[in-house]
Amino acid sequence: MTAQRKFWGWGNEGAGPTPEQEIGIAKSIGDRFGGLADPIPVPRIEEIELRAPRFAASEPLRAILSEAPLDRAGHTYGKCYRDIIRALRRDFAAAPDWVAFPRDEAEVAGLLDWCSEIGAAAIPYGGGSSVAGGVEARISDDYAGAVSIDTTKLDRVLEIDRSSRAARIQGGALGPVLEGQLRPHGLTLRHFPQSFEFSTLGGWIATRSGGHYASLYTHIDDFVESLRVVTPQGVVETRRLPGSGAGTSPDRFWIGSEGTLGIITEAWMRVQDRPTFRASATAHFAGERAFQAGAEAVRRLSQAGLFPSNCRLLDPREAQTAGAGSGDDAVLILGFESADHAPDAWMQRTLELVRDAGGAVPEGAGTTRTDSGGGREGAAGAWRQAFLQMPYIRDLLARHAVVSETFETAITWDRFEAFHDDVMRATQDAVKRVCGEGSVACRFTHVYPDGPAPYYSVIAPGRRGSELEQWDEIKAAAGDAIERAGGTITHHHAVGRDHRPQYDRQRPDLFARALRAAKRELDPKRVLNPGVLIDP
Repeated sequence: MTAQRKFWGWGNEGAGPTPEQEIGIAKSIGDRFGGLADPIPVPRIEEIELRAPRFAASEPLRAILSEAPLDRAGHTYGKCYRDIIRALRRDFAAAPDWVAFPRDEAEVAGLLDWCSEIGAAAIPYGGGSSVAGGVEARISDDYAGAVSIDTTKLDRVLEIDRSSRAARIQGGALGPVLEGQLRPHGLTLRHFPQSFEFSTLGGWIATRSGGHYASLYTHIDDFVESLRVVTPQGVVETRRLPGSGAGTSPDRFWIGSEGTLGIITEAWMRVQDRPTFRASATAHFAGERAFQAGAEAVRRLSQAGLFPSNCRLLDPREAQTAGAGSGDDAVLILGFESADHAPDAWMQRTLELVRDAGGAVPEGAGTTRTDSGGGREGAAGAWRQAFLQMPYIRDLLARHAVVSETFETAITWDRFEAFHDDVMRATQDAVKRVCGEGSVACRFTHVYPDGPAPYYSVIAPGRRGSELEQWDEIKAAAGDAIERAGGTITHHHAVGRDHRPQYDRQRPDLFARALRAAKRELDPKRVLNPGVLIDP
């Protein structure tokens, strides 16, 4: 039996912490903040009032259109904090008029033609895991309404080229579905964002998703060989090549386009042999500047050409929250993997660099294993489990009026220390001003030879009924601090609608004009995901 997705929050019904664990989590957070508000009951679909569709279904497409309350409610929002709070308030005013489930490329094209003809917004929807307002029909009255185009029936691995180690995959394939079809061939895409279970290949490409690898292959961009995209003006298919110097890359044009320039229906992807050798280790950094010492270790190893698959640096608070540390030390979680060779030499050189930078590494750490459980014990295992559970816990805390947010960025090494101090100070000041108390923590999700990608987490007690205003103020303060200090407004969460103010200021004006011109050519009726990246 297929698990039922929650229409109001993260994941599947019945998944996440047990009721007993929920009580324990709420008590733990409540003890930190002097108590929490009683939880809002989980919404039931019978409680949700949805307006009738504002326009009639297209008869030629009627078989793939749904106006069922569960479908419309489930496609109203993504999965950011703002979305969860509105869903808990039973506010589904932004519900799409229809949800479409195209089964082939021709039906995708038919949907775009229909939306262009009647003036309805066409909102591409993969797994709906956006945390930046990327799948919400936040549209003006200029539109007749909205159609959410769910691509998850386009979910097959169509072709495998074993000699080139590549696969042609439909854009609606969810992470587990995609990997399940590659596994019998001994292959893997090896792209595991936190949303892996509930996001699609097309969504990863459209939002420039960050995945499993902490270095080298950090973004989905690195795996794209060619694309096939349906636009309101026709189908575009790029040439499949291992590399090319022929002008501006058409692939890059659609990678990161966030559903504004077309719907990605297929992609040739570079895949890999499934890894059989794994090595993992954990290092601790002590003292008042523990996180800075850990950052220096990460800088050294990122510039050594070692390219660990896992290189997550947690500050003391992040480590404690994840159960990976006591709260006194920064924790560095390291891992290497290969389908071809034991990575002992790479790991041992990494640990030498870590020790030279002041990290404490247990004797015997980093031994290569050949079973699939490597890296799932101790601090690394605790962090991994917390990582997978966090979205469920976020939803639980939202029910108790706790304000929580995560935001990520990237900055060069020469500016990192001052940047980190500025962002932490501005965000902590906003948390104290808006909520009275609360905490800000940081970890590195990805690292490059020229800089890290810091990921910040906020948790604070909210006021029932004011959670969104509090969240908005903290998020704006953090985003503005990132912009002032020279970082990017997003490293892998995408722009969507929520990061538009900072993105508009980050990108060059002339580029913005060129992007608008491309939008006019590809989508002259401006129906595709209006408000994302550029205004209609």
